[in-house]
Amino acid sequence: METIIVKDNIEGGKKAFELIKSGMAEGAKVLGLATGSTPVPMYKAMVESELDFSDMVALNLDEYFGLAADNPQSYHYFMEEQLFSHKPFKETYIPNGLGEEKSECARYDQVIVDHPIDIQILGIGTNAHIGFNEPGTSFDTTTRKVALTESTIESNKRNFDTVEEVPRYAYSMGIQSILSAKKIILMAFGEEKAEAIKKTLEGPVTEEVPASVLQQHGNVVLIVDEAAAKLIQQ
Repeated sequence: METIIVKDNIEGGKKAFELIKSGMAEGAKVLGLATGSTPVPMYKAMVESELDFSDMVALNLDEYFGLAADNPQSYHYFMEEQLFSHKPFKETYIPNGLGEEKSECARYDQVIVDHPIDIQILGIGTNAHIGFNEPGTSFDTTTRKVALTESTIESNKRNFDTVEEVPRYAYSMGIQSILSAKKIILMAFGEEKAEAIKKTLEGPVTEEVPASVLQQHGNVVLIVDEAAAKLIQQ
């Protein structure tokens, strides 16, 4: 894994955008996108750029189960607000939070087959989850409905009025789906991510540390600020 240490999340977002820009210049057509606070500066850089995304396809990692696309807490809504309403894409795909489990997972797996991901953007949880693939997730998983852990629910409650409103399930790309991307860019900012980054980079590859599987991928760029990088060997 190539590791790039930046000053803060703003610089990190701009760096990720530059990697997307250069990837598009080299022929990338499909972006795998993430939600949450981590990629927001990257989306801001994309929106403020001159780049035209109208020939690009976007696939999102996940969506809360039980939330409609027009729910302000849904990832559909988030992506429209942060990116898609400002920069139109040729096609955008996000799991349908109201879809029936078996058919929706099969549908999204087919979307990934039909649109192989050139560049996948990832954040990372404090427990090293990627997407909603929590510790213990098999590395050969594809799209499925997952139960969110208490730590993930706790982390996500800042976006809801009460913790009771946080969905307990989500549809998520599996780890095998993520690893199918030609290039992966993982961003992590803040001291609370330092332990997860250390285990991802330097620990054994284990399903108890989902992001550690990225050690087995041939093209990963890790963008971290100084706080998130403080435990890794430099």
